[in-house]
Amino acid sequence: MSTEPVRGPASYFPSIEKKYGRSIGEWQRMVRDRLPAKHMELVAMLKDEHGMGHGHANAIVAHVLSTRTP
Repeated sequence: MSTEPVRGPASYFPSIEKKYGRSIGEWQRMVRDRLPAKHMELVAMLKDEHGMGHGHANAIVAHVLSTRTP
């Protein structure tokens, strides 16, 4: 078991789930469903359609795009 703290975009996930009431998996699906949209288009979608703050939206989009296989 790792004792390393979670870093990067995933460090926001607990607060995103608590604040917006959906699991990270749900948010990630929403982003993946909009691919191949651009990063900032996806951030804007989360902000405009779901009222998410910029940092939280950016964290979800960055994580989805970083784990995407070509």
